[in-house]
Amino acid sequence: MQIQDAISLIKTEEFFEDTKTKWADLGCGSGLFTRALASLLYPGSLIYAVDKNVGPLKIPDSINSVNVEIRKSDFTSDSFYLKDLEGILMANALHFVFEKKTFLNNTKTWFREKPVFLIVEYDTDNPNPWVPYPLSFPTLKNLFTELGYSRIKKLHQTKSLYNNANLYSVMISL
Repeated sequence: MQIQDAISLIKTEEFFEDTKTKWADLGCGSGLFTRALASLLYPGSLIYAVDKNVGPLKIPDSINSVNVEIRKSDFTSDSFYLKDLEGILMANALHFVFEKKTFLNNTKTWFREKPVFLIVEYDTDNPNPWVPYPLSFPTLKNLFTELGYSRIKKLHQTKSLYNNANLYSVMISL
């Protein structure tokens, strides 16, 4: 996937305000979606780029005047936390979380106000070694509905090279 593809997948006017915000990109991998998010945030905003393996990250400290702070950490660990976030981006990361309800409930204290998620996932429920705990859009929608989230909006969808399953993006808030 190229940077323009990643931007197109997560772009929505509903999240990105004309003010500085603080986001976390959990499971940021190579930083592709960190760069995409930075292109959409207001200058002076901050993104925490979090991954267990930060070695391959080639993310500068600032992208489009958005500050990036790299954190080497397992975001699924009970001891991991952030605070005062406006949003969490999880692009191909939620499918690594086994206890999704527990994890998502734990993140509620990380937000300044209402929790806001921007999620990119494979539209399948069939696991494999690379996607151990997948969730199709209907499964994701049920999960967040059970947790009390009322705004669950599918944004975009694109073909994926993976196993004939499309990638979808979704915006979620209380």
